Amino acid sequence: MTVTPRFDAIGLVVSDGLDVPPEADSAPHAEAVLPGGLRMMWDTEEAVRAYTDLDDAPAGDRTALAFRCAAPAEVDALYGDLVAAGYRGHRAPWDAPWGQRYAVVLDPDGRGVDLFADA
Repeated sequence: MTVTPRFDAIGLVVSDGLDVPPEADSAPHAEAVLPGGLRMMWDTEEAVRAYTDLDDAPAGDRTALAFRCAAPAEVDALYGDLVAAGYRGHRAPWDAPWGQRYAVVLDPDGRGVDLFADA
């Protein structure tokens, strides 16, 4: 299977201080679509801890590049291909509670790279 993910979003982990829409004030995740379709996402530290090991992240690693796959099976296949190619898997594919198939691999510098598809 040839998998071609599309760069889709930039994620930031924050503790507070963002000017987000009022309805997102109590949400663990907020996002905005930028001109051209790229999404900017913000997650609370608590939300990230719920689905990854934030405490093991490299110092200062509070950003994530997210790549959209066409289908949940492509997340699994791409994760497997990347790990087989020598990249470190950080979180094997799982069905996230927000309705996506998700996985995280680490780039050569140890930063998380998110792979996802709508479920």
